[in-house]
Amino acid sequence: MKVAYLSTYLPRECGIATFNSNVVQAILTNLKRQGQSRQASGFGVALNDSDALDEYEYPEDVRFVIRQERQKDYVQAANFLNTSDAHVCLLEHEFGIFGGESGIYLLPLLHRLEKPLVTVLHTILREPTHTQKIIIQEIARRSARLVVMSRRGVDFLTGIYQIDPEKIQLIEHGVPDLEAPAVNPLLRASPFRGRRVLFSFGLLSRNKGLETVIRALPAIVARHPDVVYVVLGNTHPGVVRHSGEEYREQLKLLALQLGVDRHLVFINKFVAEEELMHYLSAAAIYITPYTNEAQITSGTLSYAVGAGAAVVSTPYWHAQELLAEGRGRLFPFKDADALAETVNELLSEPEQLAALQRKAYEYGRHLRWPIIGAEFLLVLEQARAGAETAGLPPRPLVDPEIMPEFSLAHVRRLTDDTGIVQHAKYGIPNLKEGYCLDDNSRALTMALMAYQQHKSQEALDLLPIYLSYIHYMQRDDGNFRNFLSFRREYLDDIGSEDSFGRTVWALGYLIHCAPNNSYREFAGELFFRSVPHFRQLTHLRGMANTMIGLAYYLKTHPDDEGMLAELGLLTATLLRAYAAHHGPDWHWFEEKLTYDNAILPLALLHASEVSGDEAARRVALESLRFLEGLSFRGGMLSPVGNQGWYHREPAGKVPLFDQQAIETMAMVLLYFQAYRATHEPAFIGQMFVSYQWFLGENILRVPLYDQETKGCCDGLQQTALNRNQGAESTLAYLISHLTVLNALALEHEYDPARAQAAPREPAPAQQELVPAP
Repeated sequence: MKVAYLSTYLPRECGIATFNSNVVQAILTNLKRQGQSRQASGFGVALNDSDALDEYEYPEDVRFVIRQERQKDYVQAANFLNTSDAHVCLLEHEFGIFGGESGIYLLPLLHRLEKPLVTVLHTILREPTHTQKIIIQEIARRSARLVVMSRRGVDFLTGIYQIDPEKIQLIEHGVPDLEAPAVNPLLRASPFRGRRVLFSFGLLSRNKGLETVIRALPAIVARHPDVVYVVLGNTHPGVVRHSGEEYREQLKLLALQLGVDRHLVFINKFVAEEELMHYLSAAAIYITPYTNEAQITSGTLSYAVGAGAAVVSTPYWHAQELLAEGRGRLFPFKDADALAETVNELLSEPEQLAALQRKAYEYGRHLRWPIIGAEFLLVLEQARAGAETAGLPPRPLVDPEIMPEFSLAHVRRLTDDTGIVQHAKYGIPNLKEGYCLDDNSRALTMALMAYQQHKSQEALDLLPIYLSYIHYMQRDDGNFRNFLSFRREYLDDIGSEDSFGRTVWALGYLIHCAPNNSYREFAGELFFRSVPHFRQLTHLRGMANTMIGLAYYLKTHPDDEGMLAELGLLTATLLRAYAAHHGPDWHWFEEKLTYDNAILPLALLHASEVSGDEAARRVALESLRFLEGLSFRGGMLSPVGNQGWYHREPAGKVPLFDQQAIETMAMVLLYFQAYRATHEPAFIGQMFVSYQWFLGENILRVPLYDQETKGCCDGLQQTALNRNQGAESTLAYLISHLTVLNALALEHEYDPARAQAAPREPAPAQQELVPAP
């Protein structure tokens, strides 16, 4: 069986690289017993911590290198793995070794990966951030098995991350298959000669708590003057980059101040396992003084137990588990006095010391790498076998099972008696930013949709708040202001044309589906006062939003010749813009695609629905196909990002970020309206694919909809989610959700089989999608 290993790799000084090297060798040992050669056993995909591909002299079995902060490398790695002869992939996961916020760049690789995957989780947080929790859950979804190294890890995954226990495999951390040397050369060398050694090893960083041991040394040395504390290991490379050897120097200074500097020795190097065994067997006591409990796995602790060392440790999670039943001694975090008392007791009672060593050694025998390797090999073989026998059921055009339950919880949180607050910090309303007309108009539309579909009293109660805000922001001349402070002070004199058009849309929609005549008449009054400004609009998106409001009005009042004329004028302007700019390879209304792009063909589809204008319908569908060709990648929506936009000349690349929720909402609405115009089921399928952008089918493979707050994150940035959950994004999600539910109500009108029997004309070839400069 050939395994692809995704991990950091030696000679990079990294605990996970060492772990991976041991796993590779342990699996190879077991494969050799089955008669397989090293060449047939697998290869590596290495994670670099810099942009230099040649920074490390990797072994020849490393065939691909991912540079940590290069997003393209992750996609290319997935392609490399998919075309390789690997039967299964083994991933070593730690948040810090992958790029983006909390290593989020890993997710696009996993979602493109077509090989069965087993993931080893080195860190499982009890209190993860939103992003960290999403990442672990997404890894779980893509993995056949999750390997954890402690029972507490199993509990965390099932209780905190809601992961199926059937997916979780407990395999303890392996230890070298080595015995203590009969003659240890270290015992004849300084600082071990004639001394009793307290020992710690590993990469140095502040959370290791070495200062606690140094503070305990005066009390220890007072009773046992032959004691020396030896610390083996380099400073962590990340620490060196940011603060050099500051921590090591502080420890030396502390020892000097306490008068124990002659009893402290630093050995600043990275040693091989055979030499490490010499250190562990030469030490009287091994100490791990970590400063907090949040350590789910410690390779250094496992090695010490495996070597049969007498271990004294703080009670972090892995230590509590591994040192149970008399295999070690625990002392409280940062308690130098308790540490000194424990060490002095053990050094004074050789029988106790020997008992600890004996119990550790006996337990460590079943942790040796060949035994652990056999367990890994079995899990990998099961993952491979499961992938070969698994069959995928046909995917429905719309799958309501994956849709979250509809909730207005975050909308209520953002709404007060003035209107809906414009922005939020995370899920908390940001009152400093006040209110805007755009959001209250969207909120009015959303509440109407919710009332229509659910007969929700909760939604009905919100209607007068948003309508009152619109009324308050309408000027005497019928135009609208946009921004209002939290103190209800106007912040502008005339709002944007976008906010004007979105308000006309909301008022037209209210006229079309008002819950009673009072609302309809009030909306009609505000609507007609705004009409004189229709012909003053100069921006296409303002016109498009206004057209949609007019179309909804005309569905209720189809004989209003005046409003039909207004709609005709706006439609003609949009069609002239298209005629002026479109060409053989450019089917668009402007020389660039900017924001809220789908609103333009959407407006023409609405106009053609009430006017019967075939030219508007043709241009709408043609421009939809052009936009579609630019907005999908790998079967998922990837709308034009706001970092640079997409220009016709010079021919450039489609920017990936910053992707906004309103782009996705507009695509959902566009596809639904295209289905209504054509009855082509494929449009329903694309609508649902677009909607799933909110649920994690996006370029970063993370959901923007927050199941906890019931809000929606404000966008996809290059390295992370924008975790703020303002009104615009949350309303965009809810309107999209309600549109999908509306499509489900039309389910009887289409047969999913027709989507294959009568496919649409294909979209133009997709453009290469790369981040904008």
